[in-house]
Amino acid sequence: MSRASTARAVAPSSAPATPPTYSRLGAEAFGTFWLVLVGCGTAVLAGDEVGYLGVALAFGLSVVTMAYAVGSISGGHFNPAVTVGLAVGRRFPWRDVPAYVVSQVVGGTIAAAVLYVVASGRAGFSTADGFATNGYGAQSPDGYSLLAAAVAEIVLTAMFVLIILGVTDRRAPVGFGPLAIGLTLTAIHLVSIPVTNTSVNPARSLAVAWFDTAALGQVWLFIVAPVVGAAIAGLTWSRLTAEPVEEPATA
Repeated sequence: MSRASTARAVAPSSAPATPPTYSRLGAEAFGTFWLVLVGCGTAVLAGDEVGYLGVALAFGLSVVTMAYAVGSISGGHFNPAVTVGLAVGRRFPWRDVPAYVVSQVVGGTIAAAVLYVVASGRAGFSTADGFATNGYGAQSPDGYSLLAAAVAEIVLTAMFVLIILGVTDRRAPVGFGPLAIGLTLTAIHLVSIPVTNTSVNPARSLAVAWFDTAALGQVWLFIVAPVVGAAIAGLTWSRLTAEPVEEPATA
């Protein structure tokens, strides 16, 4: 599959040629930076004021805006689980997966560092009081178990990636993919914020976990479970559709 075809991963591209690698990786870092800054930033700085609905909308809107802004450059994954799911579903080349994942983690971590500096300006701030980290057991917002957290993350990530694969399929209506994806992410947060604080994105989880020792000890789940869910989605999609193993070159 040519790299040009990957631009349809989240947002359709009108460009006939594939952007250079540095542009695509920069777009992924920038998009993930925005997702973490807006989504986690809303939870940390304004969570008490806007509640679960406000936080869920912040995450959803961050994806919508960046998918429209840079989706034509990189495909607008902003999430290692999405990248893996697209690769398993034969919609993204495996050779590009490591570089995309590194870019996403770096972008998210920079955003978390910015957020930490801003949040630290409030008297009495401590990451132990909440830094939008994910967790289970004592670290779960409502005390949900490891099993409950794992099931929630696997199932919700699988549904998220399945929807991404569907709305970005070449047979889907053009131009609505980012909106559908953002609304899906909003709905996922409404369901799972009480359970795990919602991950479905290893880069988002790692970004804030670096600043909270307790969260860092549990972050493995929010790497493994979303990737498992994404792989399930990719395999399911490849069985549901008649997509060829290799899409014809579009360049």
